[in-house]
Amino acid sequence: MALPVSRILMTDGINVQCAEILRSQGLHVTVAPKMSKDELIKQLESHDTLLVRSATKVTSQVIQAAPTLKLIGRAGTGVDNIDLDSATRHGVLVMNTPGGNTLSAAEHTCVMIAALSRNLVTACTSLKDGKWERSKFMGSELYGKTLAVLGLGRIGREVAHRMRSFGMKVIGFDPMVSAEAAREFHVEKRELDQIWPDADYITVHTPLIPQTRNLISADSLSRCKRGVRVVNVARGGIVDEAALLAALESGQCAGAGLDVFAEEPPTDLRLVRHPAVICTPHLGANTGEAQRRVAVELAEQICTAVRGGPLAGLANAACLTSALSGESRPWLQLGRALGAVTGQLAGVGSGRPFELQVTLRGQEMSHMRPFLGSSVLVGLMSGMTQNGVNLISAPLLAREAGIRVTCLLEDPEATARTVTVTVELDGRRHTTNGTVQGEQATLLELDGSVFESGVTLGGNMLFFQADGSGAALTELISTLAAAQAQLQSVLTSSGTSGKPLVAVRTQSKLETPELLQTQHAKFMLQTEF
Repeated sequence: MALPVSRILMTDGINVQCAEILRSQGLHVTVAPKMSKDELIKQLESHDTLLVRSATKVTSQVIQAAPTLKLIGRAGTGVDNIDLDSATRHGVLVMNTPGGNTLSAAEHTCVMIAALSRNLVTACTSLKDGKWERSKFMGSELYGKTLAVLGLGRIGREVAHRMRSFGMKVIGFDPMVSAEAAREFHVEKRELDQIWPDADYITVHTPLIPQTRNLISADSLSRCKRGVRVVNVARGGIVDEAALLAALESGQCAGAGLDVFAEEPPTDLRLVRHPAVICTPHLGANTGEAQRRVAVELAEQICTAVRGGPLAGLANAACLTSALSGESRPWLQLGRALGAVTGQLAGVGSGRPFELQVTLRGQEMSHMRPFLGSSVLVGLMSGMTQNGVNLISAPLLAREAGIRVTCLLEDPEATARTVTVTVELDGRRHTTNGTVQGEQATLLELDGSVFESGVTLGGNMLFFQADGSGAALTELISTLAAAQAQLQSVLTSSGTSGKPLVAVRTQSKLETPELLQTQHAKFMLQTEF
């Protein structure tokens, strides 16, 4: 299943190779200069994809005003200029290029550390002013010093690797990296309270999220050894700038290298002008190599997804990475179909919260676990939201609706692969079970009634509860024929209660199907796939 985008708006001066690659795949690309918010909204009326760097602010207002928007691509790592919550709520994918600027950002960090150790910037400025002040700029070696790397992702690891070449001891913190994994790239993992007292230099390489805002604070700086140096080439806001300035003025912090700021460009220049601060205007990824790399990476990610390949670099729906593969497509259809049938049976449109359990069984089902739950929610919540629901928005909208979702994996070695959907509402439980047969979503069981050959879930489907009498099926078919229903298939189940179900496929949706029930067959539901 291909990503359905074709008209792309590219701004912020993304390298021209991005547009060239996209156009070579037959996609329409509009390259626009810096735009106001109103101009951006106007342009998005005729585009389904927006590609930006960091200058354009993709706010909730912009996203809400662009109903055709399907994808926002960020040529770079951070996505703090994009309202992720709003994009997710409106079913818009957000894609970035996490690896494209790794080397440039790592090198910039290392340059900052080295420059701080030898007072390079202030010494250079002094000499250019005609002064010769050798004794004033006594430096210190990096050899034997301790570098604390906060965030051991791609950039943090590259920094650690390079600074070890100077003979530095590298310690680090990352809640997502184990001590064993850190040892593999020669970093001693510690908890934060163990890091502050030993660090001579601290460099941060984390995203800006609530847990990392003001990670370097007055409290953490007070627990560092006197003369610590701080480097931030990650995101403004990770370092509390007021606390850092106070530490610099007191001598607790001997220097800082800052490439990013809480406000960009900064209007309060006291920190920038401090003599112990080396600062650059957000240049960490600002190399020709990095900008070409992220542009090419973003274009290739989009082209792969448009051709039906895996999604890469997703910032708001990482679980969907393999959801667009050819193998996944019929399982996505099955999830939506089972969700729609089970939801109608349970009456989930009432607005009352309910519990949903999705159980996967069989070999090679584990990789589908992340997205099949979302697929079931799409079918189940259809018509429950004002702006619709898709794989991206479904989990968020379900949480807000009070839907409690559990996704289980059972019998992973079983040969037969199935999906079971159970909805419990007001003490009543309804269950469907299905599989994929010949690339078709197939219903195997509905509330205990088994369809031995399976019911292909496609077109317009009606389900009736028969009373088990011999006349039930004949009477129902006659009634449907009299109503000029164009029948395509009729299948009956074996019911544990002795009351079989009848699954009917018609060429088109029937009006008032509840009036078609007979003395021996009660109407249950109608749904289109």
